[in-house]
Amino acid sequence: MYDFRTALIPTNAPFQISHADQLLLAGSCFSEHIGARLSECKFNNLINPFGIVYNPISMAMSLDRIIAGNQPFGDEELFENAGLWHSWDHHGRFSKPDKNEALQGINAAYHESVEHLKKTNFLLLTLGTSDVFTLLETGKVVANNHKMPAALFASRRLSVAEIVEHTVSVLQKIKTAAHTGAAPQFKVILTVSPVRHMRNGLIENQRSKAALILACEAICAQLDYAHYFPAYELLLDDLRDYRFYAADMLHPSEVAVDYVWQFFSDTYFSENTRRLNERIGKIRAAAQHRPYHPNTEQHQAFARMQLDAIQKLKLEMPALDFTAEAAAFQ
Repeated sequence: MYDFRTALIPTNAPFQISHADQLLLAGSCFSEHIGARLSECKFNNLINPFGIVYNPISMAMSLDRIIAGNQPFGDEELFENAGLWHSWDHHGRFSKPDKNEALQGINAAYHESVEHLKKTNFLLLTLGTSDVFTLLETGKVVANNHKMPAALFASRRLSVAEIVEHTVSVLQKIKTAAHTGAAPQFKVILTVSPVRHMRNGLIENQRSKAALILACEAICAQLDYAHYFPAYELLLDDLRDYRFYAADMLHPSEVAVDYVWQFFSDTYFSENTRRLNERIGKIRAAAQHRPYHPNTEQHQAFARMQLDAIQKLKLEMPALDFTAEAAAFQ
């Protein structure tokens, strides 16, 4: 009998993630998908403090700045285009019509990330592309070109050696940072985004991803606290079907994200953590339900049952925040 599929089989990682850990996620939009699932399960995580960042050099530069702890952004680092103020180091979600508002948002996120990193013991990096834009005037690799004229930039592909050098350097700094209380337990999860970058076509996208995959292999070989998670392979080799892509045929669908999240859970969570996630998920689903008749005795009994479930979880895990869910049942 034919299976008609090449499935990846999850294996236990050499470490486990629990709700007692603190996580920082950075990288492409795929990190936001996983980060959102972690947030839904009440993990203590911070997602993309510089916004979505696609290339590993910009990721390393942002992490370097966070490690320093005393390098907030100045207004001279912002520029205006099409009525918005932008930063070369940030995603467009930080861009604002008012320069001061943009700077305040950027620095609020920066200071939050500085404090979060001090207790972070899991860093998840999702590499999106090895193709970069550099400013001709300064040679700076930008995280986002913000639709500025192409004449301002040179484009090139990072070598595997460049990616490894910059990434290993910044990860070693975090690992050995004196102010990072979680440093002895610090672990890194590397993944390559399955989202295809089609600006230069399919062939160039594959070559770009190949450099990232080889770099991840080299980084994991150098750092025994780094582990590779096969998000790219799950979409491209395991699921391998346009049914699992969104309408743009580039980003994973919700079903695909569910599949990858399950694989992530099986890889990094213990059985107890997975059961805890299920209990949290049931409470969240109940809180999102909007009853037609909230004043009936039947619904009031349902609400009391959910509040009891929240109280039990709070006794087991006092750090879990169910404020929003509890309010829904009041």
